[in-house]
Amino acid sequence: MTTNRARLIPLGGAAEVGRNMWVLEYADEILILDCGVMFPEADMLGVDLVLPDITYLRDRTEKIKGILLSHGHEDHIGAVPHLIGDLGFPPIYGTRLTIGMVSAKLKERKLLDQTTLHTIDDRQSFRVGLFEVEPFHVAHSIPDTVGFAITTPVGLVIYLTDWKFDHTPVDGKPTDIDALARLGHRNPLVLITDCVRVESRGYTPSEATVGEAFDTIFATAPGRIILATFASNVSRVQQVIESAQAYGRKMVLAGRSMENISRIAFDMGFLKAEPGTLIRPHEMNSYMDDQIAVMCTGSQGEPMAALSRMANRDYPHVKIKDGDTVVFSATPIPGNEVSVSRVINNLFRLGADVVYGGTSGVHVSGHAAQEELKMLLALLRPTYIVPFHGDYRHMVLYRKMVLGMGEQFPPESVLLAEGGSIMEFDAEFGRIVGKTHVGNIYVDGTSVGDVDNVVVRDRQMLSKDGILMVVVSIDSTNGNIVAGPDIVSRGFVYMRQSTDLIEATKDTVRKALNNDSSESNTTVDTAFVNRKIKDVVSEFLYRETRRRPMVLPLVMEV
Repeated sequence: MTTNRARLIPLGGAAEVGRNMWVLEYADEILILDCGVMFPEADMLGVDLVLPDITYLRDRTEKIKGILLSHGHEDHIGAVPHLIGDLGFPPIYGTRLTIGMVSAKLKERKLLDQTTLHTIDDRQSFRVGLFEVEPFHVAHSIPDTVGFAITTPVGLVIYLTDWKFDHTPVDGKPTDIDALARLGHRNPLVLITDCVRVESRGYTPSEATVGEAFDTIFATAPGRIILATFASNVSRVQQVIESAQAYGRKMVLAGRSMENISRIAFDMGFLKAEPGTLIRPHEMNSYMDDQIAVMCTGSQGEPMAALSRMANRDYPHVKIKDGDTVVFSATPIPGNEVSVSRVINNLFRLGADVVYGGTSGVHVSGHAAQEELKMLLALLRPTYIVPFHGDYRHMVLYRKMVLGMGEQFPPESVLLAEGGSIMEFDAEFGRIVGKTHVGNIYVDGTSVGDVDNVVVRDRQMLSKDGILMVVVSIDSTNGNIVAGPDIVSRGFVYMRQSTDLIEATKDTVRKALNNDSSESNTTVDTAFVNRKIKDVVSEFLYRETRRRPMVLPLVMEV
């Protein structure tokens, strides 16, 4: 690293939606921007969460001066309790609601006492090491969201994550355009910005329009109303509360994360309800169906979320029936479409009227569309722009949009950085200069990191063609078969209907081992026998079936 340049590295936030984490480095000091998780894709079998790869930071923990958190969504704070120890417990900075949500996560993992948390104000600057940090408010689907203007020795870096120009947000706090205009007069060196909705023309609708759609549903629904959204979408929860109050319905919060996050938001004043509006699930039976509204998790079809359990008749307090109206106030994350469709189909089968999809008006994005992205660039006029928080196509389209704004943004001003790209900047320089290793760190149950790409690949193989176990006992002195071979198949063929194939496989193993044992009188090498069985059985089964089950030999010496 050139000592008089600042370095920027995305450890998972660029060229993919989710898992936001950036390294801002100058000299011997590092500032981390967000620390989020990504939800697993369809082929990440058995994986619960995907964390950023912090290999680059493991030998530099003494340089880390702090972690700045922009807001409370999982893809920006979810990795904190998993990685904070490996990062050396640096201090964490965030707004009131964000710190409240992080505190709950740390407390659950018994890490709260070891972590230093600083609550920041969106109008008050503060210093972290040699970095001067100025937070500013932006509108998003969760309250208390901020961007960061960070003064470094080489220039001003603006980190502007999830945002939009919502002039009528639910919390009454629009994006601070005045602050952005003032920052633009300071000639920002680098802008790091969200680009996930660059494909959408015009402006993203205000969150307030969702409240209007809710009012229509509450005015016409004949029975219970059940709404599903992200638990962290606090503004959406507030609008449901207001609609319930306006139409005389009692409201139930269902789902562990919905209850926990709402409790934090109520305690801090970000959620408000009239006395008696909220009731416990077991109290619903005391009211008529048209007096009940349920706010729950499960908008992404998660198997154990409240709505999925309702769709499978497995939720103790709510049994879906004729007359119920179920609202999906979210769009499926890519990869979740199949599970969401399955839940919707099950709800229809149970007699519910289901409201979903982009044309229903029950969901709007929290991200800026094309004209908002252009307006931001016109306000800030940065020297260099790094789009992120989108797939690679979004980044390319964003670059095309920027270059279409005229000569003020030359082609070299937009850097398309992928995970691990090392960018260096000073007043006269801005370029990708190298790449550091980044991969996936998987969370499976309570374990972190012991499931790697090899394990996931094995699970993918098992899911495609199944497994075939070959059990055989051999004489340790000459290699002759003493017992077996026996075959066990799981997910490959139904053994009772495939006796010919199973017997032929056994004959293949016998021939392979008998041929080998007749050629030598040396001591048997069990590892060689295992490999031999695996090779000959795999080759035979592919020739006969054109399938490749995972072959597991179990060789016992007697």
